[in-house]
Amino acid sequence: MTMTTFRRALLLGTIATASLIAGQAALAAEASAAEAGAADQGIAEGSNILVTATRVNEIAPATASLQTTQPQAIISRSFIEDSLPATADFNQIALISPSVSNFGGVNGAGLSESKAQIRGFQDGEYNVTYDGVPFGDTNDPSHHSNTFFPSNTIETLVVDRGPGNASNLGIATFGGSMNLFSRATREDASAELKGSYGTWNTWLARAVLQSGAIDRLGGTEIMLSGQHVESDGARTFSPFRSNNIFGKVMIPISPDVKLTLLGTYNENRFNQPDKDGATRSQIALYGKNFSLNNDPNSQTYYGYNHTHKTTDFEIATLEANIAPGSTFENRAYTYSYDNDTLSGNDVTLFATATPAQIAAANTVKLTPGGASVSGVPGYTKTNKYRVYGDIAKAKIKLTDFATITGGLWIEWVNTYRQQRDVNLVTLAPNYVEKAVKNPVTGAATPANIKFDQDSHTSHYELFTEVELRPLPGLTITPGFKHVDFEREIDANYNQTTRYAQNISHDYQADLPFLTANYAVTDQWAVYGQFAKGFLAPPLSVLYVANPRFSSATPQKSTNYQAGFVYHGAHLSLDGDVYYIDFSNKIVTDPSAPASEGTVFINAGSAVYKGVEGQLTYAFDNGFAIFANASRNYAKTDNAGTAHLQLANAPTWTAAGGLLFKSGPIRFSLIDKYTGPQSATGDGDPRYRIGGYNNAILSARYDFGPVRVGIEVNDLFNSTSLTNINAGKTTQVDQLFYQPGRSVTGDITITF
Repeated sequence: MTMTTFRRALLLGTIATASLIAGQAALAAEASAAEAGAADQGIAEGSNILVTATRVNEIAPATASLQTTQPQAIISRSFIEDSLPATADFNQIALISPSVSNFGGVNGAGLSESKAQIRGFQDGEYNVTYDGVPFGDTNDPSHHSNTFFPSNTIETLVVDRGPGNASNLGIATFGGSMNLFSRATREDASAELKGSYGTWNTWLARAVLQSGAIDRLGGTEIMLSGQHVESDGARTFSPFRSNNIFGKVMIPISPDVKLTLLGTYNENRFNQPDKDGATRSQIALYGKNFSLNNDPNSQTYYGYNHTHKTTDFEIATLEANIAPGSTFENRAYTYSYDNDTLSGNDVTLFATATPAQIAAANTVKLTPGGASVSGVPGYTKTNKYRVYGDIAKAKIKLTDFATITGGLWIEWVNTYRQQRDVNLVTLAPNYVEKAVKNPVTGAATPANIKFDQDSHTSHYELFTEVELRPLPGLTITPGFKHVDFEREIDANYNQTTRYAQNISHDYQADLPFLTANYAVTDQWAVYGQFAKGFLAPPLSVLYVANPRFSSATPQKSTNYQAGFVYHGAHLSLDGDVYYIDFSNKIVTDPSAPASEGTVFINAGSAVYKGVEGQLTYAFDNGFAIFANASRNYAKTDNAGTAHLQLANAPTWTAAGGLLFKSGPIRFSLIDKYTGPQSATGDGDPRYRIGGYNNAILSARYDFGPVRVGIEVNDLFNSTSLTNINAGKTTQVDQLFYQPGRSVTGDITITF
């Protein structure tokens, strides 16, 4: 997409937004209050999802909407509060869903990053959104689970296992969406103070303030939250500290127009190698929780491995009823990420080499072309970006049986990334990189620079869908989306090539959708979906000497799904089957001549298919039982090769438990099992990971305005292997284990 095209799209969105806002005041008076939108059910608050407010859905850990057109799991604030550690990240919240697995979190719940998988799709192959705004890293759409939105900022989490309709946005609809919805403001004023303390000297302090509806400001509601977390961490010499501030203001401009302003700021400081993970030899010597040490002559010295991350996220949302049955909304947003890291070069060395080998490796070159001298090699890393965007969406009722939705999403991004070699002892430059010259200018690249790179992204998505209701209870929604996505690198020293390059590429995709939902009764609905998913090529496709030879296009998936949802007074039940074909995976071209360098093409193929289900049964006395399970096939489908389960794709998942909620008592015992998987996806038995589980026991009792609770995370003290980062040899493979049992006590005061 050229900048002229992008500006034209931006202008189109601005004109459309301005025109709709200008007309809304005249139309608002005609709007029907009965059709103003989804009522607050108290179950999926903050979202536009309707959930039947039955006894069972009020206690169910995860449920689905009768209106859904694809498999989903809706997780409420009450489950987050009552059954999970207060430090949990959004991946641990989502883990209760069928087909969701994760690894990471090896330093304790929320005390280090984790990575979730949905049906075997990896982080970066599905969307994560916050109040409808897709977010993620800018070199590829991966995510940092504890960096933007700790659990105190989340009201509801919805896992959509599919691309959704055309109005579902994101550059990775490929594998579905994990949708986070912000904490809700309340009509009644309140204050909540929470403190907790537990294993690994972990403590948390949190405050949540609700202004209630302020009459002199037209019913404006304000919510503020602050949170501080500190921990020594489960791993050696791996402390973690975090601060979060969250604020939200809901302003009723008129009975039919609402403006919501939201902002959050997060800061994390922790000690961890950039390329984290312990080797088998390190684990044999120091245990499964080994990470860093206190030896300043080692690259694993904690003082040489630390990270400081700051993020902010702001959204301004205007929602209006512009006519009976018709609405308009606009979301303008910006967010940023700033990561400053210092790390040892090779943290696998410490326990895998002799003292002589360690001494030989711990050398640096303090002058260009100079001799090696004693030192500790490492590097500095910067990754910072700022994203700006706007989503405009109008839903117009055409007739009693047809509603059209159309809109435009525009986004642009500026990113800066660098890595430089240093002597960790003094932070002086370490001139250790290979000699490289610019093939055009002949300029030599400084031998201490790995890369120094600016990049930019600009993209827009135009979408439309028509909701047809030809028969009572039947909704059919065809849709179409056009994606235009441009990446540009303007690097002094590009990553991999290490010389100056200015490269850009425009990627486009046209995506059809067709979904249907039929309400068989008021309690039972069936649905089906056909949809094309989309995954934007990563920035690394442009880390090549000759980009003109690469022909990679956006990766697409074709999704077929069908399922049902049942909501009875005591039983909530849903199930589905799915088949996903993925035939244009981006891979390197093995037949490219050496003179062309690395060349990216679309050649890989895979098939995902399976069956999923979840149920909760609630008794009259406050007890409930729940269970869910999935059988997931995610295998390569390349001609002439074996069909192998993809890396980090469990063959099945299961969860179950007991819950009790009555009067002053809250109790739950939940257990999630993740089935066997491969860390490499190549069938090598050395990288097979067996199944493992994580059980959480939680109990709380209210003494008037004071709630006292205790949680036992990983009740059965499972320390199973959860992931392996394969190295060049098995000696330098990096292994990751569950951190083990932790116990936390907490007190919450509400007034």
